[in-house]
Order: sequence, then structure tokens, then C-alpha cells
Amino acid sequence: MMNSNVILIFLSIIVISSYLFNLLSRWTRIPSVLLLIACGVGLRYAFSINEFDIKSINTLVELFGDAGLIVIILEASLDLKLEVKKRKLIRSSFLSALFILIISLVATALAVYYFLAVPFRTALVYALPLSVISSAIVIPSVEHLSESKKEFITYESSLSDILGVLLFNYLIFEELFSISSYLNFFFSIIIALIASILSTFLLLYLVTKLGTQLKLFLLIAILFLFYAIGKIYHFPSLIIILVFGLTLSNLRLLIHPRTKWIIDLDTLSPIIQQFKSLTSEFSFLIRTFFFLLFGFTIDLSSLTNPDVLLLGSIILLVLLVVRYLYFRFIIKTEIFPEIFLMPRGLITILLFYSIPVQYHIPYFDKGVLFFVIIGTSLLMSLGLILFKPKAVSMTDLDQNV
Repeated sequence: MMNSNVILIFLSIIVISSYLFNLLSRWTRIPSVLLLIACGVGLRYAFSINEFDIKSINTLVELFGDAGLIVIILEASLDLKLEVKKRKLIRSSFLSALFILIISLVATALAVYYFLAVPFRTALVYALPLSVISSAIVIPSVEHLSESKKEFITYESSLSDILGVLLFNYLIFEELFSISSYLNFFFSIIIALIASILSTFLLLYLVTKLGTQLKLFLLIAILFLFYAIGKIYHFPSLIIILVFGLTLSNLRLLIHPRTKWIIDLDTLSPIIQQFKSLTSEFSFLIRTFFFLLFGFTIDLSSLTNPDVLLLGSIILLVLLVVRYLYFRFIIKTEIFPEIFLMPRGLITILLFYSIPVQYHIPYFDKGVLFFVIIGTSLLMSLGLILFKPKAVSMTDLDQNV
């Protein structure tokens, strides 16, 4: 039995360890999330977690996953500057996220379809979580890369998350090929964009008019509320988070005499800086507990299953080949270390746990999911360790696309 003091000590040690893992990650270039997952696995066996506890932990993983997805997209969007000179970079990262997601989805679905002998739509539903790049892992891991590479990866991974959620909702709720399903899909995006613009201006107005100092967590709570309501009604509510973050980071583009009564830059500038700092700290905290709890759910014995190793290896190879071909022959730019920067993580786990009952494959081994997450993270680590920055960059994504 643990009393409150023991629990506080345990939670404090977890947070301190996560901070030390971050420092170690900068030196070794091994993602800190891998160390957190390893800690979770170790704690699972140390405490002899049973099946009932795992089900309870899965609920917490989904909860922290939703919260983590929100703050990570928000954190990423707060760092993105929309400038004319970056137009090609933004377009390139969007096309990369879109095409790599689609091609990886189809190729991975084919592997699941033939290997597990399931309906192709079910294979698509299972393949999608494995086809989305995790911004939660890749963004904190590319700090030492050049500014152009870092911005490209930030845009690409964030857009991959959003496109992945949009496509996942389409696959599980709409007919694959019908005019009505296409119209419903695009209509939901339009509604989400309109809601994003209205809610963003509402929140900005609220922030400037509130006299209280306690307004930052109020903003986060409102964003969480918008996301949860949108998710219940199957709207792409992540767009609201993205638009809000982009608006805050690019307020100067919106300054106009007609909007001055809503957007007072002098009032908002210090608040935005505090909000960025709070979001970064909050993101760190949520990532820490999410990946630690995820480690609790991993059964290492599943990774010794030959079928898991075979299917996982095939999927890993497919993802790597698709990314290589796109960078090498489509955008024709440097492929290293970009082709290795494709970790699967938070968004993969969250979407996998969101698969509706009617699409469940009873004999699908979760070891495949764990194998791909760990494998892609190790590949990213390898790419970052072997990558040696040039003194002068010979290629720049702004000029090569």
C-alpha cells in the first residue's frame, strides 16, 4: 500500500528522470521517449501488472494521448511562421505529408490484407495508425538540425498528424467511394475551418478583455473543450488547435484597423510568450506520463512471435522505401537524415485504440504495433547519430522545391 507521500515521491522521480532523459537525448540523440517506454516496461514487470490493471492503464493512455496530441500540435504551430519566403517550404512539407501518408497507407494495408487475410477496408483502418508520423517524437529530436530541415520536419509531422486523423475519421465513418461520402468529408473540413476562425477570434478577444492573470490555463481548457466536442461529433477539431496556434505565432499578419478592437498586439505579445512557455512545459509533462504508461502496456513476449517480427519487418521496410522513393525521385533533395525521421508514436497509439469494434481483428497481435514504434524510433536515432551537419548547407528546401 502506498500513501500520498510515496506517490508524490514516485511522481517526482518520474518527472526528474524524464528531464534527465531529455538531456541524455541531446547527447546521444536517442529519443527520450524510448527511455520512458523502457522505464514503463521495467515497471510493468517490477510491479507484476495484471490484465485488469492493463485495461485501466489503456484508458489512461488514451486520455493522455488526446491531451498530448492537442498540446503537441499547439506547441508546434506556435513555432511556425507564415512568411512569403517560406511558401515553397510549407507547400513542400504539406505535399510530403500527404503523399507519403497515402502511399504508405496503401502499401501497408496491402501487407496487412495479404498477411492476415482480412477485408481490405479493415486492413486500411489498421494500416492508417502505422502510416502517420509522430510529431510528439520527431519534433523534440531535431533541435540540432539546420533551421530549414527543422522547419520542414515540424511542418511535415504536424500536418501528417492532422491529415492522419482526418483520413482515419473518413475511413471508419464514411463509405470509401461515393459522392455523398466525399461531400461529407469536405463539408466537415469547411465547418472545422469556419469554427477555427470564429473560435480563434473569440479566444483572442477573451484574452484581451479578461482582467484576471489566471487566463492561460483557461485558454488550454477551452481548447480541450473544443477538441473533445469536435471529436464526439467526428469533426476534425485538430484544425481548431492548429489555426489557433498559427494565429498566435503570426499575429502581425492579422493586424488591421478593422480588427484592432479584437487584436491588440501590445496586450497580447507578453501573454503569447507566457503561453508558449506554459505549452512547452505542459507538453513535456504529458509526454512523460503518456509514454511511461504506454510502456506499461507492452508485453515483451509478443516481440518474440515470428509472425509479429515478419509482419513488423515488412511494414518497417515499406515505410522506409516509400519515404526514400519520395525524397529521392519526387522532391529530389537531400535524403539524409530525412528518410529516417519517420517515428511512429503518440498519434499511432491513439488512433489504434480508437479503432471501432466492427473493424477489430481478434487475432491481430499488438506486438506489431510495438515493433513498428520501436523500430522507427531506432531508425530515427540511427539517422540522427550518423548525420553530420555541414558547415555550409549546399541544399535548402526553400530553393529546391
